[in-house]
Amino acid sequence: MDFGSNYEIARTADFIHSRSFTRVALQFPDAYLKDSVKIVRALKDKLKSLIDTQAVGSNGKEVGLFIMADTTYGSCCVDEVAAAHIDADCVIHYGHTCLSPTSTLPAFFVFGKAPITVTSFVDKLTKYTSTVDKPILVLYGLEYAHSIPLVKEVLLEALRSCESTSKRELLFADVVSSITNPSQENSNSSGLVGVSGGDFAKENSCALDSSYITGGLTWNLPVGHKMEDYLLVWIGSDNSAFANVVLTYNGCETVRYDAEGDQLMTDVSQKQRVLKRRYYLVEKAKDANIVGILVGTLGVEIVTCFLLQQYAAGYLHMIHQMKELITRAGKKAYTLIMGRPNPAKLANFPECDVFIYVSCAQTALLDSKDFLAPVITPFEASLAFNRGRQWTGEYVMEFRDLINALPVETAEQSKEARFSFIKGGYVEDIDLEETENREEDEEGSLALVSAAEKALQLQDRKPGPIIKGAAKSGAEFFMSRSYQGLEMHSNGSSPEPYFLGRKGKASGYEGENRKQ
Repeated sequence: MDFGSNYEIARTADFIHSRSFTRVALQFPDAYLKDSVKIVRALKDKLKSLIDTQAVGSNGKEVGLFIMADTTYGSCCVDEVAAAHIDADCVIHYGHTCLSPTSTLPAFFVFGKAPITVTSFVDKLTKYTSTVDKPILVLYGLEYAHSIPLVKEVLLEALRSCESTSKRELLFADVVSSITNPSQENSNSSGLVGVSGGDFAKENSCALDSSYITGGLTWNLPVGHKMEDYLLVWIGSDNSAFANVVLTYNGCETVRYDAEGDQLMTDVSQKQRVLKRRYYLVEKAKDANIVGILVGTLGVEIVTCFLLQQYAAGYLHMIHQMKELITRAGKKAYTLIMGRPNPAKLANFPECDVFIYVSCAQTALLDSKDFLAPVITPFEASLAFNRGRQWTGEYVMEFRDLINALPVETAEQSKEARFSFIKGGYVEDIDLEETENREEDEEGSLALVSAAEKALQLQDRKPGPIIKGAAKSGAEFFMSRSYQGLEMHSNGSSPEPYFLGRKGKASGYEGENRKQ
């Protein structure tokens, strides 16, 4: 495949030129940086030709192209923070993406075009499905979207030629859009790359009931059908997008076609084991007293349009919801913004017993085995901090689904002790005595006494040791540290006397006895 077609130079230049953008940010993942200079040159040449061929007398301004690398957060999200530093009019995003709608800038997505052997894939899939009596739903990595029309055509023909699968139902997902505009719904007319319409839609003209969106893909199921009824076929690599699909639809039978290795992987049990690990983290989070909320994005806005109903929300709504949930559970919450989290960064906050990572669905799952404290998703936090809520096996990754399906409960949290599977005994999440004192303090009768108690506690320079997980706030944890910075003596007001240090070089200071 030639260079211009792979990186969609013509479509990208037309998008920039048609909207009269003059400052364009080009966002590249690490794998695409080697081609970034060539892409910029190709875009400049194409834009120059478009300007030269436009109508005489028009004002064709030169377009500034800026390469962005080392993104602030995950490379799958549009980095609007870095784009704002150069005052960009839009962002051209290259490579793998979660297609999260932007909040301030329009974006154009170039997925790339990964090669796939269509005939080999169809042969392997038809051989496998001959022993499976289920309808088929084909999902894929966005880098294979260019090949899906051909895959659909060849696969339909192969299924019809086989007597056992001639009447098999076959669905393909659509790409939501390759263009997104801030605070506007993504319409199919602006760059839809999907393939589920056309002849196949006419042949299967049954009514559609349920609509789904996951990882930039959208599809509809017929009336009366559920996701568990379908065999999920994933075309692509074992990446975060595939993990999102497996966890979200963990009740479905799933197979994966590795286009690079030309193999149909039928055993995805390693992904199912991730669910066990996530459930363990939920149980561990229940015993936390101090919770850190990690802001993993500044540009995720949720915009959906199903049956002409629009709903918009974003990361701020989710952060406020998490704060309210944590506070109601009797725990302390801190909000942290630090870009991409890693063990070294989070180690600066040892007082936090658990972290909640608020980010897009494809970067939310962090393998926190190397971290000092577990890192969980907002859905897992809803399970951990809502008393009485049981995990049914459902797993929610998208903000949109989480806000709709798991609202913060308005009922008061239960004050009964609960059983901790981590500690192996009953624990109380809320200090009943502290709660009663707080209620009395609000009435004003013990306000002065409470203030005096807190002042005396702060003056105690030798508090008892507090183990991790027992502190109720960051200040309480800090007071228990053995090192708290420079020691300040409050007994005397006069400064300490100073003295002169040594003079000279390290090889021989003045006044130092030297051996001859």
